[in-house]
Amino acid sequence: MGGSRAGGSRYAEIAEALRQSILSGAYPVGAHLPSESDLAARWSVSRGTVRQAVGLLASEGLIGSRQGARRVVLRQERRHSFAQLNSFAQWARAMGVEVSSTILSRTERPGTAEETARLGAEPGTPVVYVVRLRRIDGEPAMLERTAYARWVAPVVLALPVDCVSIMDSLAERAGVVAHYGDHLIDAVAAGSEDARVLQVRRGSPLLRQRHLTNTAAGRAIEWTDDRYLPGSVAFSVSNSAAATPLERHAGPDVADRPGRA
Repeated sequence: MGGSRAGGSRYAEIAEALRQSILSGAYPVGAHLPSESDLAARWSVSRGTVRQAVGLLASEGLIGSRQGARRVVLRQERRHSFAQLNSFAQWARAMGVEVSSTILSRTERPGTAEETARLGAEPGTPVVYVVRLRRIDGEPAMLERTAYARWVAPVVLALPVDCVSIMDSLAERAGVVAHYGDHLIDAVAAGSEDARVLQVRRGSPLLRQRHLTNTAAGRAIEWTDDRYLPGSVAFSVSNSAAATPLERHAGPDVADRPGRA
């Protein structure tokens, strides 16, 4: 895969090739990747470009992050890192898998108390409520329920039912770019709609991620409840003693127990 293409796309190509080798088992857990010098020679690039590529894989948790040594493969499952704010479609494409979506329902209605509070709107303010099925390589992976703020409603309502990424479409059609987000992660039992759409038994465990997405100016775009099938994705958070972006919160069953302050 030699060539002289600029480093910006070359490091992504190298990362994708290495990622696929790891996910396919060519580099099993515990194996060492080739040295930076060997990888640079293989792709006819600088060692700096190779460092960018392996750094991306380290941020995804696929390989060890220790510099100055050959990188060790840590895991092979698909992981979604919070190091960057990426949409589900962007993450899936980075993993080298095919992602597809179907809008199951799309309605304009008054927002619920939680939706309007999260979106910073007055109670009862209209939202566009969208339910979507997300697939990975043609198989159901996640059921998404999203309340979109009123100011982006016209774009959301005009999108085709098979739109792969609503956030990408908002950026392309209206210049609305997601800049930062707040995430809540817990586990829930599949309800009737979850079970029917995701093809599991009612009450089956699902990984839930709820998140609020904002523009750079702090204007809320969406409040989303995503429910993933077990094994479809693992979330990755890297932290340190100096900076810990992840917080652990008591679930509602614990927080609401009598006697807790």
